[in-house]
Amino acid sequence: MPRRLLAGLTVLAVTAATVPALTATATAEPARWTVPESAFPFGEPGEAKQKHKSVATGIDMFTLRHGKAGDGYTASVLMKGKDAAPRAEAEAAAENARSAGFPAVVTEFVRPGVADYPEGTGYMVRVGSWPLDQRDKAAEMVKSLKEAGISSKVDFLGDDGTPTTGPWDVRVLTVDPKAFRGSYHATVGKTVADRETTSSMARRAGAVAAVNGGFFNIHTEKHLRGEPVGVSVVDGKLLSEAVAGRSALILKDRTARITEVRTDITATSADGEKTAVTGVNRVARPDELVLYTEEYGAKTPADGGAEAVLDAGGAVMELRPSGGKVAPGTRVLHGTGIMADWIWSHAWEQWTVKITTKVIDLRTDKAIPLTPDTSVIGGGVGLVRNGRERVTAQADGHASVNMILRRHPRTLAGVTRNGTLILVAIDGRRPGTTVGASMVEAARLMLWLGARQAINLDGGGSSAMIVKGKVVNKPSDGAERGVGDALLIVP
Repeated sequence: MPRRLLAGLTVLAVTAATVPALTATATAEPARWTVPESAFPFGEPGEAKQKHKSVATGIDMFTLRHGKAGDGYTASVLMKGKDAAPRAEAEAAAENARSAGFPAVVTEFVRPGVADYPEGTGYMVRVGSWPLDQRDKAAEMVKSLKEAGISSKVDFLGDDGTPTTGPWDVRVLTVDPKAFRGSYHATVGKTVADRETTSSMARRAGAVAAVNGGFFNIHTEKHLRGEPVGVSVVDGKLLSEAVAGRSALILKDRTARITEVRTDITATSADGEKTAVTGVNRVARPDELVLYTEEYGAKTPADGGAEAVLDAGGAVMELRPSGGKVAPGTRVLHGTGIMADWIWSHAWEQWTVKITTKVIDLRTDKAIPLTPDTSVIGGGVGLVRNGRERVTAQADGHASVNMILRRHPRTLAGVTRNGTLILVAIDGRRPGTTVGASMVEAARLMLWLGARQAINLDGGGSSAMIVKGKVVNKPSDGAERGVGDALLIVP
């Protein structure tokens, strides 16, 4: 019988009589905010535990553990480098493995539909099944398949998105804006181009707590991979443009909200010519105008384009070929192709080029004031909108089996009806200890915690929660990873 993968979710309306309440550990200071005493929103009922720690006035941390190990390992045959394929391709791969003497089976799965991406069916080819303590048997099978010319990998079945007993290991940090007297900020690393660990960024800012921010560009040159993918505003300054329509977390003082945004950036020459600036602090594409700020931290690309060096007021200090430094107190307008021609024609030395920057809230169609106490972090996927599950995987660029269905470590941010900020780190990729969460599970966890709005930030090995200088979760890389940006809670 084919297996239908339904994201491993249990019905939320389980009565308290059938599920033991989460047990709380007494602390010196009572929590201002509490974890629900209803059933954990996925996995089998029972064995859910919570541990509370008062971090600072208005800030509480909860450690949640739920479930037990029940999944084991298999060997998954790779088809064109992937572990899932259409049925005909999977059947052919299975037959090829069987003809080589391996007991391959085709497994059907259903990727659940989300708000902007319909349900889909795919097929995997698996060989063998072993319990948790026999991973070496699965590895031996992968080796045997390789010797037969069949590419495969060891797969932990708890990652699949099928119903599972867990376990889960989760950190929840809550900030009550009525009691907390500090503020929220975004930050990049020491420069936009460089990556830095969340704990290092938190330490530099004197933050009492922090989590990693959004995704960063792993597909650019190695020394530039700190660049955020999507919008980044740090203390009122735009450091990376938005991918129009994607989700974002807006921080101001000690308020947080979630919306979708776009950025509008224009350059207006002293002769009245106006044109769009389509990028900020990233490698320029052909026929594009990109703005580099002093926070970039690397030379501009030497791509044959043209550059206008601007002072703080927009006066053109220098016209030069591309490939130079961005000096403190300056910005560099960089053009390629036809936009290099625009610079040579409209950005003469001693002229002024006015740069206008807007971040537009697409829910209100109004500009977000970029005041010094405002920061914006781009999210990976919207999860909850107005108290309802709304996973926007396609709009946010993550409409795939791997991102929607399979379980990964995740960092989540949400806001309750009364303005409480909820930050969550779900550990994963540690078979037998914690399995992570699918996108749908992440959304339902945030709903269970009381979020009216919620967003998925970067996850996987990037997922990190810092409290008083210490990493309180266990990043799946085995050590904390350098990331592009972070969310800071500063006293």
